[in-house]
Order: sequence, then structure tokens, then C-alpha cells
Amino acid sequence: MPHRRPRFSASLLASLLLAAALAGPAANPATAQQATPQTNGFPPAPLPPGLPPAEPWEPVEQVKTYGIRGTTGIDLYRSIGERGPAAGVQAIAHTSFKLTWTRDYRPQPDGSCMLAVAKPKLIVTYTLPKAPAGLPPVVAEKWQRFIAGVEKHERVHGRQIVDMVRSIKAFSRGLAAADDPECRKVRQKLQARLKEFSDERVRQSREFDEVELTEGGAVHQLILALVNTPDF
Repeated sequence: MPHRRPRFSASLLASLLLAAALAGPAANPATAQQATPQTNGFPPAPLPPGLPPAEPWEPVEQVKTYGIRGTTGIDLYRSIGERGPAAGVQAIAHTSFKLTWTRDYRPQPDGSCMLAVAKPKLIVTYTLPKAPAGLPPVVAEKWQRFIAGVEKHERVHGRQIVDMVRSIKAFSRGLAAADDPECRKVRQKLQARLKEFSDERVRQSREFDEVELTEGGAVHQLILALVNTPDF
């Protein structure tokens, strides 16, 4: 009888998908380490007259890889399970970030305080699996489709993070508090909102993963194509 390769059904893949969650970690954007578009309900602070233009800002994005082994689709996927980054659970890939801020609080002649400068430094890091060189042509083609789809997924998480930071930046600059000669009230005013920005980014990230990782989702289909299609 001809040899038949075992196939992974959608139900059997459920546990594997749970172990392949592609979410970035939560963090406090007030300090450092680690998105939300501007649909978070926090409009930019009104800018007082004479405030200098904001300095241009762009995030830094980088890709790191971890090596895996195997010559078939299923072997490569099993190796991901053994070597993948831990993101609360074992993951196929991971998006993390480091965020720090340069802020300039300026006491005003009327006794108020204004946050005149809020400049972020953001580094987004994508951690992706790297297959060995010399894969059989059919497996190499399957792998390229798989890893391209995984990176596309992670880049969405990256955009969510960048959107969160841009929203915080817009909300922060020009924020002011009356009767605040030591700039304590305006700091508290900012801190009170930062967790909500972070929580919204986490919500978006989780909802996106739920769609992509559930049966029929984009990442679910990528995994099925990698492990189920013939390698010859």
C-alpha cells in the first residue's frame, strides 16, 4: 500500500494553536518597555498659543530570529513548538517593544503647568522562526508562504503599538493643569490616562489574535497548509 502521511484536522490543531498565540505583552506606557489607534476616546490636548512645533518622530523596528530544525512541514512546526519564544505560552512568533519618553513640564506665569514636550523613543522587536538552509524545494515554498503570513500577522501587532504611542504623544503634548506650580497635578492627569491607552491596545491585540488563530482564521490556515500538504 502507498504510504499515507498523517493529516492534522482543525480540531486536532486547536491545542497547537493555543500554544502558538502571537500576542505581544502588556506594559505601562508611562515608563518604558513596550497599541491603540486614535479611536480610544482620548482627543489630543488643546495646544496653547506659542507652543513650538512637535519634533518629527518615527519608531524603530527590528527583526530577530530563532533557529528551528526539520526537513518537512510538520517537523518544522514541531521544532517551533520546542524552540519558540515564550509569550505567556509557547508561541510561533512574538512582538515586543521598549518605550521611553522625554517629557518637559513647564511651570507657567499664571501658576499652572504645561507638558510642552512629549517625545517617545520606541523600539518594536519582531521575533520570528528561521528555517534551516537547504530545504527540499516543495518544503521551502511552503515555508516561505508560512513565514510571510506569520510576519504579516506580527506587523499588525506592531502597528497597534505604534498607534498607541502616537495617540499618547498627541494626548500628552500641551496637557496642562491649573494651580500647579510644581507640575504635580499635570503629571497625575497624564498618569491617570496612560493605563487606559495600554489596556485598549491589549484589547485590540487579543481580539485580532482571536480572529486569526481560531478555526478558519489566517494563522490557522497557514499552519494547516504547512503541516498537511505533501512535502514531495
